[in-house]
Amino acid sequence: MDHSTLVPAIRRLALEAGDRIMEIYNSPEFEVKSKSDSSPVTEADEAADAIIAAGLRAAFPDVVLITEEQAASHGLSASTFLIVDPLDGTKEFVQRRGDFTVNIAYVENGVPLRGVVYAPAKGRLFYTQEDGAAVEETGAFDKAERGPVTPLHVSTPDNNALMVVASKSHRDAATDDYIGKYGVKDMTSAGSSLKFCLVATGEADLYPRLGRTMEWDTAAGDAVLRGAGGHVVRFDDHAPLAYGKAGWDNPFFIAYAPGVELKK
Repeated sequence: MDHSTLVPAIRRLALEAGDRIMEIYNSPEFEVKSKSDSSPVTEADEAADAIIAAGLRAAFPDVVLITEEQAASHGLSASTFLIVDPLDGTKEFVQRRGDFTVNIAYVENGVPLRGVVYAPAKGRLFYTQEDGAAVEETGAFDKAERGPVTPLHVSTPDNNALMVVASKSHRDAATDDYIGKYGVKDMTSAGSSLKFCLVATGEADLYPRLGRTMEWDTAAGDAVLRGAGGHVVRFDDHAPLAYGKAGWDNPFFIAYAPGVELKK
């Protein structure tokens, strides 16, 4: 993969999808349907998916494409692929809470090497540059030309006073019990893949997820966090979270800044 072609392409497609999502988000009403697993899907999910999938297939026709909104892609198997969640945090979108993101990632041999996470309602754009280093861009988000960027680096955590981020829509007693094993200074809740980005920026030290996620939910945020010096590991054995798994579903996992003393 030529990363000098990939990075501008996924950045531009995320911004284009974000524009369409915000048009629908700011409209008086929009249709919400239920998938077979009872999770919500909106016209924004589908419109963003159409933009991103068309762009990726045109630019990278020989790379396997996995996308949440195209069930036929879920039957594919690959260790190197592009993977998309066109609107992560649909519940936040439906409730107009703003914590939703566009996610595009490139995975090579099971490792998410490059990714973009765009939160259009929050005006935050995170991605990996061509060399893999993670940045947050500010400015007007011109689609053809990058604006000013801030390099991202995880925090140096204090294990007696950790900053923890947890899911806004999927918090449960098991998660709270696990967080209780740590010395916590403060906790925040966030939706979608923004949680990875908060660890990447140093705004949080630890993000445990004891719940079902799919690879398209995590790959882009995982790439950004890795590019900022962070780690994402399985909850059970603390092995690196791998991608390209059968069925595309993840085990429970922990995203964190090195220096956090992980608990079993």
